Amino acid sequence: MEPIWRTQYDPGVPGSVSYPDAPLPWLLETAARDYPDHIATVFLGARLTYREVNDEANRLAHALQELGLQRGERVALVLPNCPQFLISYYAVLKAGGVVVPTNPTYTPREFAYQLADAGARIVILLNLFVPAVQDIRAEAGIEHLIVTGVQDYLPTLLSYLYPLKERREGTAVHLAAGPGIHDFCELIIRHSPAYTAVPAGPHDLAVLQYTGGTTGRAKGAMLTHRNLMANTLQTCAWLPDARKGHEVCLAVTPFFHVYGMSSVMNFALALAGTLILLPRFNTKDVLQAIERYRVTTFGGVPTMYIAINNSPETPKYDLSSIRACISGAAPLPQEVAHEFERLTGGRLREGYGLTEAAPVTHCNPIGGSLRPGSIGVPFPDVEARIISLDDGRDLPQGEVGELVVRGPQVMAGYWHAPDATLAVLRDGWLLTGDMAYMDADGFFYIVDRKKDMIIAGGFNIYPREVEEVLYEHPAVLEAVVAGVPDPYRGETVKAFIVLKEGASATADEIIAFSRTRLAGYKAPRAVEFRAGLPKSLIGKHLRRVLVEEERAKQAAQSSNQGAA
Repeated sequence: MEPIWRTQYDPGVPGSVSYPDAPLPWLLETAARDYPDHIATVFLGARLTYREVNDEANRLAHALQELGLQRGERVALVLPNCPQFLISYYAVLKAGGVVVPTNPTYTPREFAYQLADAGARIVILLNLFVPAVQDIRAEAGIEHLIVTGVQDYLPTLLSYLYPLKERREGTAVHLAAGPGIHDFCELIIRHSPAYTAVPAGPHDLAVLQYTGGTTGRAKGAMLTHRNLMANTLQTCAWLPDARKGHEVCLAVTPFFHVYGMSSVMNFALALAGTLILLPRFNTKDVLQAIERYRVTTFGGVPTMYIAINNSPETPKYDLSSIRACISGAAPLPQEVAHEFERLTGGRLREGYGLTEAAPVTHCNPIGGSLRPGSIGVPFPDVEARIISLDDGRDLPQGEVGELVVRGPQVMAGYWHAPDATLAVLRDGWLLTGDMAYMDADGFFYIVDRKKDMIIAGGFNIYPREVEEVLYEHPAVLEAVVAGVPDPYRGETVKAFIVLKEGASATADEIIAFSRTRLAGYKAPRAVEFRAGLPKSLIGKHLRRVLVEEERAKQAAQSSNQGAA
């Protein structure tokens, strides 16, 4: 029997997708074969064709094999969104290695843990990040550093001027030559594209993607070639009007994050699209890129769309080229989606996923109407259920339980963590840790993470529901709700709010506004206004940081009272 959610698919979206029995480099090689002269990347004005990207990936694959890379060995990438990331990613896979995407903003301690845990002997990195990695090189067992600079892939004039800019800003890194230190461009120039092809099956490991480590140490999700191929082609299928060789994809979501890697980078390659590479999010840069390059798709996170909606610069730019955007990594407030669609004329739909699913499992149909609060319906070939936390039984429509999913994109397990794997993978089903329900039409709704649920006075309160209400307030730009310690209720609801520029509101006004739209026990009891909220590099609000700050503040107050 066909799942009820299939009836909600846009015309042209299949219930099942055909996946080639080929490793992930098939995406790049197919694009280079069929569209060799099509522009693959645009980076600060410099362009590379698909033929050039594939050729340089082959040359780097040859160099990696000459450095001793063996099949299944891990290679870490410490790079922002730039041509070198794309080239390195596919070079490692072509050479038979496993990619370990690594957050460039890590501290030496964080680098040491991840690189040692992955067993990465080779690291490909931007010169700016060399000092942090050099400090832990011996500790982590790193034998080779392959170093590149932003200027290596800039237009000729900019490549000469960029080192001057670095010196002026004090960011220049002077790297002394030494054993195991290699220049990225020299390796490519010195080696021919005739690397030794390494056979890889669909179920071989391709990427070791570390989770955020919100509880304890970060874990490496083992994503296979099939996992990543499947999610890429599922995403392509979700946009049935996507035109091969014609799409222009804004790539500002970091590639080291699984969402940027799969739903932006690999998605663009599967369509032989053009990637407009931006190393970091800056509202004006994004607006200029959309207008200049006529961007058609923009996979981002809610804070990016919020910034565009509220920028005084936005009305100056033509954003009408945008057709479809999928928002991921965090809940998308409906007010944000409506305003973005008004400004651009394109469609912005919320998707859902997690690192362990490479990452997307659900999305709202691009052509459908906005469903407030819904993450949409399962992707083609994805099964989804809502189960009881008590006994694991399936729950009926409308009841809240844990969302579990199964599909070709679900990871093989956690790297060197069999107990953690058993805790989340059961007979192929991935326990997401998210509390959700399904409505009568097959749409799913996340009410919140199990660990983020607030229990106040015996009532279960889900932060997302409260945040949706806060975003309806005309003065609110950003809002995060968290449970903070309360001596009477156990926890109480506190809202952390950033106001729009020029707007004003008081805590009492916010609380009163919430009480007109929520049951009294759900409304915030405390409100703190801030100039900004803590975010991850991808732009996701860090609720846990706010909770930790609040606990530390309360502990300090208690200590002071005790001393008095």
